[in-house]
Amino acid sequence: MFPRVLCAALALAGIAATSDAARAENRLALVIGQSAYRTVTALPNPANDANAMSKLLTDAGFDVTLADDLTQKDMNEKVGDFAAKIAAKGPDTVALLFYAGHGLQIDGENYLVPVDVDPKRETDIPLQAVRLNDVLNTLNAVPSRMRLLLLDACRNNPFPAISQTAGHGLALVDTKSGAPGTFLSYSTAPGAVAEDGDGADSPYTTALLAAAREPNLPIEQAFKRVRVAVNKATEGRQTPWESSSLTEDFRFVGGAAPASPAAANAGPMPAATRRSVEDWQRDLKGKPIALANETIVADGTVEAYEAFVTLYTDPPFTPQAREWLDLHRRMVAWKDAVLLNTVASYRGFLAKYPDSDLTPTAQRLIERLRNRPSPLPVVAAIASAPAQPTNVALGPTCPCSAPVQPIKKTDADTPKRKRPPRVDDGGDDVVIYRQPPPPEIVYGPPVGVGIGIGIGRGHWGGGERGGMNGPIRRY
Repeated sequence: MFPRVLCAALALAGIAATSDAARAENRLALVIGQSAYRTVTALPNPANDANAMSKLLTDAGFDVTLADDLTQKDMNEKVGDFAAKIAAKGPDTVALLFYAGHGLQIDGENYLVPVDVDPKRETDIPLQAVRLNDVLNTLNAVPSRMRLLLLDACRNNPFPAISQTAGHGLALVDTKSGAPGTFLSYSTAPGAVAEDGDGADSPYTTALLAAAREPNLPIEQAFKRVRVAVNKATEGRQTPWESSSLTEDFRFVGGAAPASPAAANAGPMPAATRRSVEDWQRDLKGKPIALANETIVADGTVEAYEAFVTLYTDPPFTPQAREWLDLHRRMVAWKDAVLLNTVASYRGFLAKYPDSDLTPTAQRLIERLRNRPSPLPVVAAIASAPAQPTNVALGPTCPCSAPVQPIKKTDADTPKRKRPPRVDDGGDDVVIYRQPPPPEIVYGPPVGVGIGIGIGRGHWGGGERGGMNGPIRRY
């Protein structure tokens, strides 16, 4: 009896100590639970999950905003307010967002589903839901120490109008391609469906609540425990997944006596060494299959799973491991195809996976790209036309075929109406001056442009006084 009381007291002391340290470093959390969907069957557990996580995070030193059953407008406002709160706290803030409810992937994009959605077709989801990338971009735009996104959002698609053509679960997101300091967790693998659970909380939240309360446990180790616990609770049907670009360590609950106010989370993340398939084979060889399976589930890397399926053949673990590998490879290929977003990329995906749940989406995106209008048809036509000589008067092309550019009239081109004085040079020649052309005549280049270019300095090829307006001499 006494050891149990002592352990409980130490745990409470650890939580209290961590709370003081966490408050010094600014911990903020937004917790969302979506249960009361209006057009489909309500989910019983997300509200419970959100309440339990809110209590845990409050005990761990987070300033928690709890929000239930949000519409699209409300969800966008909550995320915006949360980002503003992070900005007000400063760049040393640890920001955590927990979401429990429905989540969908449409055309390779992930969406969190508000309670007021009522889609009749897949194209309604981007208009009615909240895009996960928009949430990530909003949080990444605010300076903070780290961002933790925990999504219990991979439940089955409840909308009959789109459930047969949309992909299962959520699409894979690689946090390493974005801002450093981000940790993203799904309640199951990308492309898979999570269970709501039979208890008060979902299997994912139940496992997370237990692991997060473990004193002084780094976040990477905590989620290894979450993966193993959920895998066991669902008999291999569900295995959580994470993507991390964290550069610093994080612990939900620190030790009983932290060395400094921020000791619970201080220090850089230890460098992770990527082990090869051969390394894993040497490590797993000879272990009981159940223990080996637990080891690779906790690790969660492709290399660990590949080593396992080459060493073990017995069900149920090996078929489950093969299924995980196939699904992971398919979701990586799908992510790459969506990033390229070309007809060739989607055709390449269909060549590898012709009959997956993503086949209708890939086919639809191919048709969309085929029917997309050319962005610059006029520029393309001009670029394909044969080049013309720079000076058409000197080129082999008839100048008549070239478009005549209008010539601006200047004062120099306007004929002078003043009659010049008579000039008598004393000789036998009689000089007669002709009136200038009437003003209504429009000046422009003659048909034979190019003939006589450079002769004299007057208008249209004449000399200074020997052009169109010069005197005519009779002999």
